[in-house]
Amino acid sequence: MVGSVHGIGVACALAAGVWLGAAEAPTKLVNSGLSPFAISLCMVAGVFTARWTLPTLLKGTRHVFADLTQNKHLIVNAVLAGMLWAVANTLTVFAIRDVGLTIAFPLWNANSLVGIFWGWLLFGELKGASGRNVAKVVLGAIAILAAAVMLGFSTIHNGSGGVGAHGTHAVRGILAAVGASLLWGTMYVPYRKAYISGMNPLSFVTVFTIGELGTCFALVLALDGGTKAAIFHSPDTIHLIFWLFLGGFVWVIGDLFQQFATKYLGIGRAIPLSNTNQLWGLAWGALVFGELAHADWQQRVLVVAGSVVMILGALAVSTAVASERENASTNAALLRECERYGLDYDRVVASYGGTAPEPGGRAWWDYGIVAAAVGVFLYLGVNARVPELGMDFGWVGVLVAVLAGAAVLSGWGLWRATRFS
Repeated sequence: MVGSVHGIGVACALAAGVWLGAAEAPTKLVNSGLSPFAISLCMVAGVFTARWTLPTLLKGTRHVFADLTQNKHLIVNAVLAGMLWAVANTLTVFAIRDVGLTIAFPLWNANSLVGIFWGWLLFGELKGASGRNVAKVVLGAIAILAAAVMLGFSTIHNGSGGVGAHGTHAVRGILAAVGASLLWGTMYVPYRKAYISGMNPLSFVTVFTIGELGTCFALVLALDGGTKAAIFHSPDTIHLIFWLFLGGFVWVIGDLFQQFATKYLGIGRAIPLSNTNQLWGLAWGALVFGELAHADWQQRVLVVAGSVVMILGALAVSTAVASERENASTNAALLRECERYGLDYDRVVASYGGTAPEPGGRAWWDYGIVAAAVGVFLYLGVNARVPELGMDFGWVGVLVAVLAGAAVLSGWGLWRATRFS
């Protein structure tokens, strides 16, 4: 059972990496004049739409509300997690603007280190693990840190163009990416807490998005001109909103896979493996947007070597399959949650393992939710136009095909094994 659950988690994390890597590509629209706060708000609006639509399609709102009723104590945690995500996402837009997508991705993926720490401290991950597994996790974490440093130096190097052209803004972009990594690493604490309490990831994300959307609105109102912000009034932005909505929708698909990976692998293993999104971010940045077209050989070596080292570190962490002793530590954390909140232990264990019976069936309003989401996308799509950015559409087609393949294969495996539980 342990091996099969580990395999499900690995498949979900890899699919998450593919989709999360693609989701940041629309934030290149920051070069089209929208502020980072406006871009983040538009993306989160797409996220909000997707977070209610996809769970409705997969389980139905009756299941979602029944799950929330059983886990009322986790609603606040989900809102808090959404708030952390919203701030982190806004920081990533600043980072992309100042150092580029190719560089920003690996830097904020240092959230692996933060996640490993919280998983060990709060949920018993790695406690009771073999020396071999501990070595994989520790050495993998060191490799991730070393790669982040290499990639940071590549942005500071002054070249004639490309990556080095960011010049004086490089330090600001690095700080924004590091701040995002800290927030995103901490964000997984309420995730894990929810899942060891028996909550379904599809239910958690529907509440999570309330914190996201509210925080992004607050950031725009406080820091981007308030009610006079251009995003609320300028007719020149309507054609851009579709792409940002789409980016948010793509991100949600990746995040749902990552949520299931966190449930079945734990924080310390799921985050590093899903952080292979930096490889896909590199692909979108370099192949589609040509971010490395004018970089010198030193910058290229630093970017490629840093990316490879980070991938190897992430894989080392993720291949550390939990032993029975470590699973016993996780079970102790689960039991502690049950005792703290008066939960039924047998129900929580079954839910955590993806085998508990769940309320099903769809209500008439579920079809209304899906229809409303489709209507929003149709309206925005009619008013959209291809952004005035240099893109290689051949590579766009290849990477979109990879997205579809990853979703179909991993989604089918998850459905067969757990029915999305």
